[in-house]
Amino acid sequence: MAEIQSPLPGVFYRKPGPDKDPYVQEGERVETGQVIGMVEIMKQFTEVHSDVAGTLESFSVEDAAMVNPGDTIAVVAEG
Repeated sequence: MAEIQSPLPGVFYRKPGPDKDPYVQEGERVETGQVIGMVEIMKQFTEVHSDVAGTLESFSVEDAAMVNPGDTIAVVAEG
């Protein structure tokens, strides 16, 4: 299992906008470099990418939750 961590502090969002579908759902396959969400800090958005390919097992934080640098955002089963 690989943990995807927040690159910076802010609010984590699982979808690109309120009326948009999530970047990825739990149980779906992700590829290395795929966007799984974004962190917003002071109206600036930073994409969060998967570091590995595999199945996104779970998100560790809720949508629109506050995160700090290094917080685990999601867990991916490699393979």
